[in-house]
Amino acid sequence: MAAAPHRLAGIGLVLCSVLCFAALDTTTKWVSASVPVVMALFLRYLVQALGATVTLLPLRGLALLRTRHPRFHLARGLLLILSSALAFLSLSRLPVGEFTAVVMVTPLLVTLMAARLLGERVAPLQWLFVAGGFLGTLLIVRPGSADFSWVLCLPLALVLVNTGFQLLTSHMTKTEEPMTLQFYTAWVGAFACALPLYWAWTSIHGIGLWLGIVFMGLASSLGHLLLIWSFQQAPASTLMPFMYAQIAFGMLGGWLIFDHRPAALTVGGMLLIAASGVGAALFSARSSVLALESTEH
Repeated sequence: MAAAPHRLAGIGLVLCSVLCFAALDTTTKWVSASVPVVMALFLRYLVQALGATVTLLPLRGLALLRTRHPRFHLARGLLLILSSALAFLSLSRLPVGEFTAVVMVTPLLVTLMAARLLGERVAPLQWLFVAGGFLGTLLIVRPGSADFSWVLCLPLALVLVNTGFQLLTSHMTKTEEPMTLQFYTAWVGAFACALPLYWAWTSIHGIGLWLGIVFMGLASSLGHLLLIWSFQQAPASTLMPFMYAQIAFGMLGGWLIFDHRPAALTVGGMLLIAASGVGAALFSARSSVLALESTEH
């Protein structure tokens, strides 16, 4: 079990990580108004891939390239590209806070899919948290109301794709190093986005847009690196509740940059998703502790 100072360091790192991701989403929304999706994604993944290479290759050497399942890396990279494209399209049309809240349903859906596909046991209380997360999503999306837009289906599609990405990642971490995962995923993204670049390239006017694109790659790289470091300091059960701070950071970014103030029902949905996610994480942590104690007696 991690010591208290290490747990605090892990919590601090994960908060900095989700702050980076919220800044990435806010910047993506700003860049998406002027830059084609494929071009922005290519430049983002190129910066991320170069950053991963410069940072990780000196640390690990050629061991960084060793993998047992190259086809899984390809599949994981393509899933992440699709997730990024859906995020880009979503953020070009939706406020950052609402987008972030819907996407944060992913851990709850992973719980559901793990029960269906992997045969994992899910306690009744966990089902309640999953239901709470989906109810919160319905409060944000509000199908059938005057506020509903089919654009809201984009982050829902992103949740489904991201769930597949998370399940594949969970499977791959049993045999692959985290830094190897990050390295290959970034380069798969860069090469895949480079293929249609001939038809998507356009002139970018203004240093601000170039800085925004570079910042997207840096924020993504730093966010994932901080996330890896946080898991080295504290267990996932300790860190998961704090990842929902990304919703608050996303709302803050939307307010500061775009002057967006969500409706009361939308705020209620965000809070319900965050509460369900935190509750599920705390329940999982408690279950892990009880399971450990039972094995020791």
